[in-house]
Amino acid sequence: MYAIADLVTYFGWREVIAIFVDDDYGRSGVSVLGDALAKKRAQISYKAAINPGGSQSTIKERLVEVNLRESRVYIVHVTPDSGLPIFSEAKNLGMMSKGYVWITTDWLASLLDSLVPPDADTMSLLQGVVSFRHHTPDTDLKKKFMKRWNDDLKYKKPGPSLFNSYALYAYDSVWLAAQALETFLNSNDTVSYSNDPKLRDVNGSTLHLSSLRVFDGGQKYLDTLLTTNFTGFSGEVQFNSDKNFIHPAYNVLNIRGNSFRRVGYWSNHSGLSIVAPETLYGKPVNGSLNSNSKSDEQLYNIIWPGETSETPRGWVFPNKGKPLRIAVPNRRSYLAFVAKDKNPPGVRGYCIDVFEAAINLLSYPVPRTYMLYGDGKRNPSYNDLVNAVALEVSMNLYL
Repeated sequence: MYAIADLVTYFGWREVIAIFVDDDYGRSGVSVLGDALAKKRAQISYKAAINPGGSQSTIKERLVEVNLRESRVYIVHVTPDSGLPIFSEAKNLGMMSKGYVWITTDWLASLLDSLVPPDADTMSLLQGVVSFRHHTPDTDLKKKFMKRWNDDLKYKKPGPSLFNSYALYAYDSVWLAAQALETFLNSNDTVSYSNDPKLRDVNGSTLHLSSLRVFDGGQKYLDTLLTTNFTGFSGEVQFNSDKNFIHPAYNVLNIRGNSFRRVGYWSNHSGLSIVAPETLYGKPVNGSLNSNSKSDEQLYNIIWPGETSETPRGWVFPNKGKPLRIAVPNRRSYLAFVAKDKNPPGVRGYCIDVFEAAINLLSYPVPRTYMLYGDGKRNPSYNDLVNAVALEVSMNLYL
């Protein structure tokens, strides 16, 4: 989630909408995202929860809700089975067009890596989407393994074969457990087991839970596992004091046509970069997790929804939002500059003409309403007017 927070900050967006599956996986991920964005002075402006296995009609309702809001930056944190229906409905609603930003967590890249070749209809739903994939260095060890795997699979089942990054992590996890166990056994500690009073047989159960034993050296084995350090197919395997990888890293992907293109990398060491993270570990830290600066960060150009390379603004005036309220002094003198008017928009004068001309130069509409302050019989106090605006006090209207 820190990678997504860095990406949001990199493009200057301050508010996002989180679309997530309403379970522990989804809620915890969005919670971490909120904390990561807060450190970057950004925020989640709206959370759209979708129940696991939600129907197409439910997904459509949620998307209609988020489309009425201001932010156009959507972070999708769901599971593979519920992810593609979201983009299908989004395309039907016209939400995959210019001006929208769709960013997914690593579920999408993992899904597409498992589909070889990707289905053309599926890819048509995802044009312009930005996704993250766990970064695994292209080492000789990994290349040799992939070659052996593909050669063996082609022998049994002709055709292309790939698997996602989680498969490499699973492979390394087996070796991690084996190496830690070997170290533990070589320490000459006694291997013993004991009963666990928490394990009891339930009436009528045939599981015989009470016969299970608990390994007494579990904590020491865990400590050994967390201090094990080796280089596997997924890269360097080493944990910090928080039991996390010391160098988590991702590929930043942009979906175009029938494939995705890598536009950069992210790591907790260097932040966003077009240089592979493992080549930067020996250089000064960029401070990605805590820094608000993006001066050292860089990505290749991204093609956004609507086939545009222009970075989306990331927001619109919401259909449910309030119009911009403009306080206008209802003066008795200098009426050529500003005065009450019977015709829309309710005011006229040189100042109004200049303001309207500036508004018309903007590339987006600005819903607005003018609010007169004062009774028109005497010039109102500007100090009182500014104070009323600051305190959001309702103004006297004489329209």
